[in-house]
Formats: sequence, structure tokens, C-alpha cells
Amino acid sequence: MVFWRNRTANRVRRWPIAGAVALAIVACGGQAVADSGPLDRYYQQPIAWESCESYSGADMLGGAGFECARVTVPLDYDRPDGDTARIAISRHRASGARVGSLLTNPGGPGVPGLALPMMLAKTPLAERFDLIGIDVRGLGASTPTVTCRTPEEHRAHREDPIWDLSPAGIAATEQRHREYVADCVRRTGVDLLRHIGTADVARDFDVIRGALGDDKLTYFGGSYGSRLGSTIAELYPDRVRAMVLDAPIDPTAPILDEVAASAGFQHAFEAYAADCAKSPDCPVGTDPARASDSLRELLTPLQRRPAPTADGRGLGWMGAMGAVMNSLYSPQLWPVITRGLTELRGGHGDTLARMTDFMEGMVQRDLQRAVLCGEEPRTDRAAGVEIDSRTRSVAPAFDDGQATGQFPLGVCNFWPFEPFAQPHVPDTHGLPKTVVVATTGDPVTPYQGGRNLAGYLGAALITYRGTQHSAAFQGVSCIDQPLVRYLTDLVVPAELSCA
Repeated sequence: MVFWRNRTANRVRRWPIAGAVALAIVACGGQAVADSGPLDRYYQQPIAWESCESYSGADMLGGAGFECARVTVPLDYDRPDGDTARIAISRHRASGARVGSLLTNPGGPGVPGLALPMMLAKTPLAERFDLIGIDVRGLGASTPTVTCRTPEEHRAHREDPIWDLSPAGIAATEQRHREYVADCVRRTGVDLLRHIGTADVARDFDVIRGALGDDKLTYFGGSYGSRLGSTIAELYPDRVRAMVLDAPIDPTAPILDEVAASAGFQHAFEAYAADCAKSPDCPVGTDPARASDSLRELLTPLQRRPAPTADGRGLGWMGAMGAVMNSLYSPQLWPVITRGLTELRGGHGDTLARMTDFMEGMVQRDLQRAVLCGEEPRTDRAAGVEIDSRTRSVAPAFDDGQATGQFPLGVCNFWPFEPFAQPHVPDTHGLPKTVVVATTGDPVTPYQGGRNLAGYLGAALITYRGTQHSAAFQGVSCIDQPLVRYLTDLVVPAELSCA
């Protein structure tokens, strides 16, 4: 899962919420680290399963038949005798004839993963696989964690007026970025920040595979989880049994192609507006051609005066726009947009504020930014201005109206070290047949990126004709049935397209 906050908020380059990471793997190619020698103690460690009650964010798992544990991994794989990290994992045991473990990742980066198997526990996979959820290094119940600011500090900064693109406003924004990076270094330390990248996480997954006793990896990941999957495929192609990558990201593209993603959100908004226009009470009107204008007319006043909310915090432009954009991830969330905008017309912002809080609670932004800043090419001022202009052009619904022909440097420009990865075509020689699931109208990860990833991996491509972000194991039988058969029996599906 990838989350998008609006394009003027908290950006790394121009900080959209989260892009899945375009990784550059250190020049390991397909040469995997052997699970012997200095890493032997990690691969062969016993796992002490226990109640999930004491695991942050996982207290609901105990009643659902889960157990939890922590697996020890080296913080720096080049120094296996140095500092270590403890990776929190969850397990839902197979109820029938066991094939093995199914390791999962929900995306982000920065989305906790211990609870993801709860979704899969409702599928036939639960009979044949131990379903494994994982909080990646630096996140959730794993230790140590990446911490730059407290939740209260993040909420205080959520409505910073960073749409001010005057010279003074840009200077103030860049100073806030410097302060944020200083907080990251002070509270987390450079050593951990250097070792929370996708390649490190991929190595952790292989250690977990070994500690679980699986000879080869069976994996399901979505959005950023597809980037993690393609990284695992490059580092350990001969250790993969089966792999399903959903809502995929082109590994040769930047972490997030902001222009393409902005166009995707505009397309999703237009689909929402066309559906909403069927009702005479639609808050963006009954003429879909004017819906973008109507949305801006509703939200622009919030730049000057936030809408009141019951908790007294108010709802500003960034919070409202972020709530609308995040509600475009799936048509199932469209009623939230309608209810929130209708309420906003009446002078209150509670529904959209609750949606913003809900989404904020689903992703650990400090880890997200740290991963992106470690793996995203830097953007200079000229490139920032060009991207800003193009995104406004392709996504008029989300234009804040504040363009000045200038743009601030992003958070990552002030990061304490240069990025350690670059986008590239993964070398996966020896990888068995995998499966990629891509959605034609995905508002976050463009469909063409999924086609490209399938080509690079030599994977079977399943196309879902829809407008949501993520389609696998969402109750769509034409997708789920071939995926279950593939993961269970290694029957590779024919390429197909369905809705």
C-alpha cells in the first residue's frame, strides 16, 4: 500500500505521501549472501513464538489465532558481528496440509505489516500456508525504530503553510526541512538511517525465511511491497519459490513518478465525480466537467481559514486535500469524499479530519521519509519547478493556486548522506516464474509500470480493469483464484484481463 498526502505537503522531492521505493541494489546482482559462515547464526536461530499482546499495533491478533516473535538480524550486513536489529513477525498457522510459509509486505514504505495476514486468513491460502506478517526494520514493533518527531509534533506540523511559494515562504519551508532532518539525526542516529533501505529489508526477509525453516521463499507484496519483492528477486533469485507482486512499481522509475501519479489521481477523481454526479446532491455538482473547479472552490478558502472541527484542531487545506486524495484509493471510499465535502459545504470539517487522522495512523512517516531519502535521486530547484508545473497541468483538481515559478528544496536535499541506490533494471537470472497484478486505473502506481515490471522479471501479468490501488485478494474471483492456485501448486496463470 502506498499513501499519498497532497503534493505540497511534507515532500521529499516535492513530498507526496509515500511512494514506493525505486531501488538501486548494490552491485550484488544475483549473487546472494550464503546462509552460512558469518551469517549462519542468524539463519539458524530458533524462533520463540509468544502472544502478540505486547507487540505494538498487534494486540488484536491474539484473538484471531496469531502468535508473534522477533528475529535478530545484523544492522549492517557488512558487519554481521556488530549491532543488531530485532524484526517483529506474526504467524497464522496453516489449518491443513502445509506447503510452507507465505511472507508478506503491505507497502508504504512505513506501513506496519504484522496485521496483513488477517486479510489473507480469510482466503484458501490460510489452509496451506503459515501466513507471516512482518514489521520491517525501523518500524512498529521492531527495534530499534526510526523516530524523528512524536505524533503530537507531526500533527502540529501537518498544517504548516508550505503552499507559500514566495521567496520568504520558500526560505521558511527549507528551514523547517533542515530542522526535521536535524531531529531525525538526533533522535535516530545516522547509523540506523543508513541501514533501513530496501536492500537491507530484502536481506532480513531471507534471514526470516531461513529461520522459519523454508528452503525457498513464497512472497506476496503490494505497492512498495512490489519493490521489495523485485529486490529480493534480484538478490536471491534462486531462493524464490513463488512471488505475487500487486499494484507494482516500475523499478527503473523514480520512487514515485509524481507527474504520472498526479495524472492517476486526477483520473480517479474524474471517475468519482462521474459517479457522484448521478445524485442531485453531489457536493462537486452534477456536471463532471466542472468537478475539478468545484473541488477547488470548496477547498481553497481553507488556506486562509481552517474549517472548524469538534476536537478544536480545525481542518486546513492540506488536511482536506490529503483526505480526498487518500479516499480515491478505492471506490469503496468514495462515500467518505461525498460525506466529507457535503459536510464542508455546511461549514464543518470533521469527516475529512477523521479520514486524515486515520490515514496518518496507518503509515510511519519518519521511516517512510528515511527510506525515500536513502533511495531517491535528489531534485534541484529547476527540476522542482518543472515537476510542480507539470503536476498542476495534469491534475487541475489538486492545484492549490499558489504557483509562482519557484519551488523549495525537499527534505532529502538536507539529508546527512547521499542516496545509496538508483533505479535500474533488476538482474534476476535464475528467477522462477512470478506473477504481477496491475490495475489499469490505479491512482498511485501507473499500469504501465506494472507491465514494465512483468517484462523485466519475465512474470505472468494479470490485468484488473478498475480504478483502485491494489486488486489481489480483494474478493475479485477472476484474480484471486489463479493466484491461490499459483501460490499453492505453482501453476502459473495465463496472462489475463478481467474486471
